[in-house]
Amino acid sequence: MSVDQKTVRRIAHLARIAVTDEEVPHLQGELNAILSFVEQLNEVNVDGIEPMTSVTPMTMKKRQDGVTDGGYPDKIVMNAPATEDNFFLVPKVVE
Repeated sequence: MSVDQKTVRRIAHLARIAVTDEEVPHLQGELNAILSFVEQLNEVNVDGIEPMTSVTPMTMKKRQDGVTDGGYPDKIVMNAPATEDNFFLVPKVVE
């Protein structure tokens, strides 16, 4: 796959990058080199290869996922301008 000058201008427009006519051939070569490298990566057989989270083998630290009220509702609403029964009071905005 290769990129032509029209495509380079389109990519620059989408990326909101100002590109002069003199820069287009250089960027075209850069983008073609990147796409060539990606095509090389697509040739690598990765069947049976597990995804990695790190280059060093380790297990992910996991915690129990539980929903709590925090255990200190008084501290949570302490700085609110208006509260009632540990809830924030907000002004009515819809009639």
